[in-house]
Amino acid sequence: MSLSDAASVTVRGDYTQLMKLMRQSGLLERRYGYYFAKMTLTLLAFAAGWVALFLVGDSWWQLLVAGFLGFMFTQVAMIGHDAGHRQIFTSRKPSSVIGLVLGNLFVGLSWGWWIDKHTRHHAHPNQEELDPDISVEVLVFSEEQAHKMRRSWISQFITRYQAILFFPLLLLEGLNLHVSSVEALVKGKVTRAKWLEVVLLSIHLVTVVGTAFLLLSPGKAIAFLAVQQAVFGFYMGCSFAPNHKGMPIFAREEKIDFLRRQVLTSRNIRGGVFADFLLGGLNYQIEHHLFPSMPRCNLKHAQHVVRDFCREHSISYYETSAARSYYEVLQHLHESSRPLRVGQPG
Repeated sequence: MSLSDAASVTVRGDYTQLMKLMRQSGLLERRYGYYFAKMTLTLLAFAAGWVALFLVGDSWWQLLVAGFLGFMFTQVAMIGHDAGHRQIFTSRKPSSVIGLVLGNLFVGLSWGWWIDKHTRHHAHPNQEELDPDISVEVLVFSEEQAHKMRRSWISQFITRYQAILFFPLLLLEGLNLHVSSVEALVKGKVTRAKWLEVVLLSIHLVTVVGTAFLLLSPGKAIAFLAVQQAVFGFYMGCSFAPNHKGMPIFAREEKIDFLRRQVLTSRNIRGGVFADFLLGGLNYQIEHHLFPSMPRCNLKHAQHVVRDFCREHSISYYETSAARSYYEVLQHLHESSRPLRVGQPG
């Protein structure tokens, strides 16, 4: 065996060693009591929002209810995220049932579409052409992507000033997720339980839109739906944006072992219990990417082990505040769009 082969085996063995530590600690075991309580409280709050919608009646105070429901849509979606990673149950069937109900019926997102997209992201985080989360749609995530852009002047204008427009654009992210879900079903990108998803999404759409227009005047109903979707999209975007954006990006052909790929491309957010609740455990992004099936409530305990392990193996482990993470995201977006601003003021 050559020295390079021996080094490669050692590197691969690092993750095996870390996984062994996690198994011995019991942190990969399911936490049924936690998820029962979490789901019960979340769904009760979700239901309370709908009860409030009926009680408040045709009033502009409904915009506060809309904001609350937008917040709860994201909280419910986060439980769906956990189900997708089989953090709640180890088997696929009950995880899919929870995902279909919470995702399609309650939140209005295609479960099959999201599972496919998110699985590819976890396999290749921040790897060009392989991670769908850094594919060029509206935003670009590297100067190379900006150089390759061949789009309309409107798209180029948005991308040119993407750092300034990032947070306003998040207000439309909820709508974008709904449209992408429908598009995936229409184009046949979802094959498993496709028609069940279509039925559940249809029920969601009719229920949400129908209830708003049934209880409120047309103007208030439109405002209610706009606020609810804006809060949902903004909250979702703010929860996922700090995780990888602004962290190292690898070219498609670059080879890097699983452990280092997951750690180097992820950013943890400090904030204790408050961050745990608001970000749904995604603030422990490094641990989540290393052990996707680990229950959310165990990630904070795994952090101590992972951080010490990375220090011992000279692997960069990055954690910062929420405010600093958003600054780094905006700075990265500004630098990535630089080629589009050459010769432009600002």
